[in-house]
Amino acid sequence: MMRDESRIRVRYKDTDQMGIVYYANYLVWFEIGRTELMRRLGMPYREFEKNNLYLPVIRVSCDYKVPARYDDEIALLTWIESLQEVRVVFGYEVRREEELLARGSTEHAFVNSTGRPVVLRKHSPFLWGRLCKAMDEAHGDKK
Repeated sequence: MMRDESRIRVRYKDTDQMGIVYYANYLVWFEIGRTELMRRLGMPYREFEKNNLYLPVIRVSCDYKVPARYDDEIALLTWIESLQEVRVVFGYEVRREEELLARGSTEHAFVNSTGRPVVLRKHSPFLWGRLCKAMDEAHGDKK
């Protein structure tokens, strides 16, 4: 499976009084991961917005395994888990070297500027085709 990797250094402001990363910061890291993945696929969010498309989060989950701490260098792995005509699901892993710190996902709807759902295949066949190709390549990487 094609996975994009982003590196992040935990800042002091990301931690609580115990020096442990505040739980909501993982969601910020997920955003960094999916933004970089989409850019790597040649589809930065700006391109979606130029096509009157937006991807609001409609569901999020995060399973915390081991806490990240101040000054840790972490790897954020991001991939597309599933793609449907009106939504996409991204998967994430947060790691410190080989140690799994957290695993999560975000589900996004494809909507227009008024917030109405759109069928991506019809609204933007070009972007739909690019995402399908990325999914095909990811599927091929699993073999």
